[in-house]
Amino acid sequence: MSTAAVTTRPGAVLADLLPATRVRDIALVVGGAALTGIAAQIAIPVPGSPVPVTGQTFAALLVGTAFGARRGFLSLALYALVGMAGAPVFQSGTSGAGGASFGYVIGMLLAATAVGALARRGGDRSVLRTAGTMVVGSAIIYAVGVPYLMAATGMNLSAALAAGVVPFLIGDALKAALAMGALPTAWKLVGRKG
Repeated sequence: MSTAAVTTRPGAVLADLLPATRVRDIALVVGGAALTGIAAQIAIPVPGSPVPVTGQTFAALLVGTAFGARRGFLSLALYALVGMAGAPVFQSGTSGAGGASFGYVIGMLLAATAVGALARRGGDRSVLRTAGTMVVGSAIIYAVGVPYLMAATGMNLSAALAAGVVPFLIGDALKAALAMGALPTAWKLVGRKG
């Protein structure tokens, strides 16, 4: 099957352009978990918040979108399990499930799955669709992360929103802009090669 045939096939994601093997899928899942762990080490503390700005949310959304729902879920599940087992792969080299920001890790797992499903429906093929896909993914991360933050810290909802959402909105917009440029461009380049 030619690359052009793959790109036009409904339900394809970027990872499907690689030859389909079990080894490919394992490498993608492990690579996605590793990428997320590496991106989590890019951490900038936010004054007044136990949650830093990290690259891991961008990595999780990118992995889900490029790999599809199943491989995105498995990548983030592997990442979460390795971190829960004690490997220092969470933000700033932390590990374990007890931190105030662990809810965001769970949210990323669900978000990677959702954006992967949207990508299979063409959610990464145009700038506007990619923007919508990233907004959905970010909303899922917050929907899980904020209640967990509240439970872990005893914050009320307004305090949790102020500490766990508001400081990150500009960064989320920048991450979405990167994805809006990268993903549709990748599809266009692949289409030209076909």
